[in-house]
Amino acid sequence: MHSTSLKRTEIERRLIVLLQTEIPDRMKEVRTFNKRMNKYKDYIFTFLYHPEVPPDNNASERAIRNIKVKQKVSGQFKTQRGADIYAIIRSITDTCIKNSQNVLSAFHTIAKLVPE
Repeated sequence: MHSTSLKRTEIERRLIVLLQTEIPDRMKEVRTFNKRMNKYKDYIFTFLYHPEVPPDNNASERAIRNIKVKQKVSGQFKTQRGADIYAIIRSITDTCIKNSQNVLSAFHTIAKLVPE
């Protein structure tokens, strides 16, 4: 067996041992976490099999950070429509940045679109 494969198997074995550990009833939050980990155990180490999958959730966390900052600064969104518009603008902006595209050019293109 290849070295990488052995390491991957060992990591997965250790996870199974951890997930099978008996957790006392008084530790409700840990029991809940354990149940969730058991439910999704087949997906936890996806990155070990597919190198293009990041091992962390940082991209998703960064994507929502701007919304949380906006909420902290203004306190909240005044309307659902305002929140929806902000989410659309933020999504377009983040997509442009991620794809190394000019954000203002993208909004200029969108502004010139004629609805059907």
